[in-house]
Amino acid sequence: HVQLVESGGGSVQAGGSLTLSCVASGSTVDTYCLGWFRQASGQTREGAASFERDGSASCADSVKGRFTISKDNAKNTVYLQMNGLKPDDTAIYYCAAGRDADATIAARDFSYWGQGTQVTV
Repeated sequence: HVQLVESGGGSVQAGGSLTLSCVASGSTVDTYCLGWFRQASGQTREGAASFERDGSASCADSVKGRFTISKDNAKNTVYLQMNGLKPDDTAIYYCAAGRDADATIAARDFSYWGQGTQVTV
């Protein structure tokens, strides 16, 4: 079992930046890929960025060039640096953990979810 706790959300003006953090815990957390999803009001949840099984990072086309995913293995923490924020980026952002993540960043590949953190642009 994996527990995920996000932080760092808030309100920011268009063009601004925010960094989200997610601390993962659990006995097998090292065997999971960590990623970020977002869900705008009335919309389906979509993948934003994720690490894949081979350790490489992927970003959705909608955020590529603006968002960067990174991690600190010693702290079991994954980050999402968001620059050039737009009103369309307004959503609840969720951290997730999955065993079979790939470049599609599909929610079906993730088993564990955090409680979410609100980002408003």
